Amino acid sequence: MTTATTDERALEQLQREHGPALLSFLLNLTHGDQQRAEDLVQETLVRAWLHPEAFHGPYESMRPWLFTVARRLAIDARRSRLARPAEIGDGALAAAPDPTDVTETAVAALDVRAAVRGLSPEHRAVLVRIYFHGLTVKEAADDLGIPAGTVKSRSHYALRALGRCLPGYSRPRGHALSSATAATPQ
Repeated sequence: MTTATTDERALEQLQREHGPALLSFLLNLTHGDQQRAEDLVQETLVRAWLHPEAFHGPYESMRPWLFTVARRLAIDARRSRLARPAEIGDGALAAAPDPTDVTETAVAALDVRAAVRGLSPEHRAVLVRIYFHGLTVKEAADDLGIPAGTVKSRSHYALRALGRCLPGYSRPRGHALSSATAATPQ
C-alpha cells in the first residue's frame, strides 16, 4: 500500500511562497538559532508533503496551517531538549578528577570524616548508622531508640550542615554519600 503525498511542484511553490516567512517565524521561536529554525522549516515541509489533504482545506492560504504545524514542532523540539540531560564538553571531562586516583579518594574521605566529626553527637549518630553502616531509617530508629521521623529529621539537617561544611563536594539530590567517602569517621 502506498501513501499519497503532495505533488513536488506544489511543494516547491509552497516553499517559495511561505518558506522565508516560515523561517523568520521559527527563528523567533528558536531565539535566533539558525540551524534549528532551518531544521524545523524542513520538518514542516515534510509534514506538508505527507498531508496532501491540507492543500484542499477550506482556507485560502496554506500559511496558517504551516505556521501551526511549525509552532507545534518547535514546542515539541524544545520539550524534547529539556527532557534530556545537558550535554557536557570535553573540557569538563578533562577537569574531572581521575576516578582511579586514590589520592583524590583519600582526601575526600578525610574531608568528610572531619566534617562528620563537626556535627552534633545526635546528628552524627544518625548519619553513621544510615550512610556508613547502611541501616534503614527504621533500623537506625530502633538502634538509637528514637522515632523514625526523628531519624529522618536529623539526617536531613545533618546533610544540610555537611553541605555547608563541604561546599566543593556536591551530590545529586536523593543520592547517598559515595562509597569512596563513606568510610567510618574516626
